[in-house]
Amino acid sequence: MAPLTETERRDFWEICEDRCQTRSMILTSQLPVARWHEQIGDPTVADGIPDRLVHNAHRIEMKGDSMRKKRGGGA
Repeated sequence: MAPLTETERRDFWEICEDRCQTRSMILTSQLPVARWHEQIGDPTVADGIPDRLVHNAHRIEMKGDSMRKKRGGGA
């Protein structure tokens, strides 16, 4: 849950760029999209990654309490 390092940012950018409009990609996150910029870090890369991800995306945003909370925190 820490901001991406330079290497992680570059690697994620390259994956998104390589797959953009050629292959499918499934991405899950507990972090709201509104906070992706601060998590990615570099403003230029933080603009480019979501641009490639959302162009032809089917976005499903789930709401509700955590399943862990519903189970009482146990297994």
